[in-house]
Amino acid sequence: MTDLDLVRGSGNVFRDRGHPDAELEQLRAVLAARIVKALDQRGLTVRKAQELTGFAAADFSRVRRANLGRFTVDRLMTMLARLGQEVEITVADRRRDRKPAMPSVGTHA
Repeated sequence: MTDLDLVRGSGNVFRDRGHPDAELEQLRAVLAARIVKALDQRGLTVRKAQELTGFAAADFSRVRRANLGRFTVDRLMTMLARLGQEVEITVADRRRDRKPAMPSVGTHA
């Protein structure tokens, strides 16, 4: 058996792994997870989602596979809106001596 050190993460795996745009990557991942949840809750195939939203079925397939490189935050938010979700963004000032806050996105069906 090996000795393991317990390391507490920051709550943002992208920051913990040293990604340069960690907060943006985290936000895109959160939005993508909400898209997948909306698809699953409504029992939508990627083809049916295409019919309902006008986005290509391939886009929904990419989101399901977390292949988010070609998606902007705006595009992901629009996908959510077209799936009938209300996207709410909150912006708040933070003190300079604090760690960067994790993006917070709330959606409502």
